[in-house]
Amino acid sequence: MANPEKPGAAEGGLISHLLELRDRLLYSVIAIFAVFIALLVFVGTGKVYTLLAKPLMEVLPSGATMVATEVASPFLTPMKLTLAVSIVFSIPFLLYQLWAFVAPGLYRHERRLVMPLVLSSTLLFYGGMAFAYFVVFPMAFGFFIDALPPGVTMMTDIRSYMDFVFSMFFAFGIAFEVPVAVVLLARMGVINPDTLGQKRPYVILWAFVVAAVITPPDVFSQFFLAVPMILLFEVGLLVSRWMKRSADAAVDSGRRDLTEAEIENEFRKHDEAFTSKSTDK
Repeated sequence: MANPEKPGAAEGGLISHLLELRDRLLYSVIAIFAVFIALLVFVGTGKVYTLLAKPLMEVLPSGATMVATEVASPFLTPMKLTLAVSIVFSIPFLLYQLWAFVAPGLYRHERRLVMPLVLSSTLLFYGGMAFAYFVVFPMAFGFFIDALPPGVTMMTDIRSYMDFVFSMFFAFGIAFEVPVAVVLLARMGVINPDTLGQKRPYVILWAFVVAAVITPPDVFSQFFLAVPMILLFEVGLLVSRWMKRSADAAVDSGRRDLTEAEIENEFRKHDEAFTSKSTDK
């Protein structure tokens, strides 16, 4: 039988982990590629691009259009767009592969917690993207159009527009993960929900600072990112407090007071043990 403390055993364990990681990455790449191939049908008709360009096209002045300033942009931009959309659609599967890789190293009670967190983080990420598309983009683009100086026509490059859109998508998607981060940190014991609640003014300040950094320089988009982050922080704080109370209640239930019958039974056991020792002497 091999000694697990020998270098060979440690090396074998490392190799097995690397092989597992390779398989998970391979499955993820295959999933993204499969979605990419499925979405290629829409590239020729431009449906994906048209859908993402809709928030800007609806607020552009009459006669204004988007332009391609590079020779290969009409071909490369839809392809890059399709690849980005494929990654977005594959996020649930990618998170599952991440879970499957780390699950063998988790305790049983931690495994029960991971799947709800994976599901909630996926829904929150998509919710952040939807919020950016339906709420933030129309407000921000309308503000940009209204800020145009007289005599200036807005002609946005399609590559720059797509880079902006997806940077905002991922910014809002990650920002909407605030409650998941709060619950995880509280569950791991890194933060105390009650102490964190007392620092709420600092959280509000940092929410507006983060929103000012990752959003365009207008008040509307900053406000529409900071306010959901604060509300989601409160949701995460509420859930973490509920989980803490449940854990404390479970501990307290294991420390209940003994009933009279149980106390009499304990005294009887002690008396019998004392009598037995006295007899032996």
